[in-house]
Amino acid sequence: MKHIFVVDDEKNIRDILQKYIENEGYKITLFSDGKNVYQEMLRLKPDLLIIDIMLPHIDGLELCKEIRKSSDIPIIFVSARDGEFDRILGLELGGDDYLTKPFSPRELMVRIKNLFKRMEKASDCLKQTIIIRDITIDLERRYIEKDGLEIKLTTKEYELFVFLARNIGKPFTREDLLGFIWGYEFAGDGRLIDDLVKRVRKKLEMHQSSVELSTIWGYGYRLDE
Repeated sequence: MKHIFVVDDEKNIRDILQKYIENEGYKITLFSDGKNVYQEMLRLKPDLLIIDIMLPHIDGLELCKEIRKSSDIPIIFVSARDGEFDRILGLELGGDDYLTKPFSPRELMVRIKNLFKRMEKASDCLKQTIIIRDITIDLERRYIEKDGLEIKLTTKEYELFVFLARNIGKPFTREDLLGFIWGYEFAGDGRLIDDLVKRVRKKLEMHQSSVELSTIWGYGYRLDE
């Protein structure tokens, strides 16, 4: 049974999400602030976190930064902040999705299910190893390494890199990549892909990898052979 953490200081939202999540057969643990979430995550090992950004004690963005130091667990932000900057920042810090309040609980459930399906598909499909130059990708373990050292990627960074690695040398538009990674349209949000690419490149450079993620100007991106 999948286990979901919901971190939100609004009781009515916690109550509504508890009803919907439990009706789908998932286990849920509720938090009214972010104070003990990280410690409980290490203890209970949930499968997904739903985090409000504006929380007492520690806000959702800071909580996400703390979690991303050691875990790539999927994180969905929910927030009353509806500006593009806040959404980009949330995803840049390692969030996998972002919903603006008020939101439809049904839509949230669809996004949760899609996220779980993509993770399971990535785990079950093509259980093999991909080697590109000095990078080795163990698809079964969702593990990427160079010279025996792990290159830690968030869920979305991993999905982008593996998708391009499976289609080595083929260029994709931002819209193609948005559709693959999120499974639905983020109209006009090509910057999400730009940001993902930037983060993956930075991590490859930190490990001094020779793998090159190229920009196709006016079109999109390609992982070069």
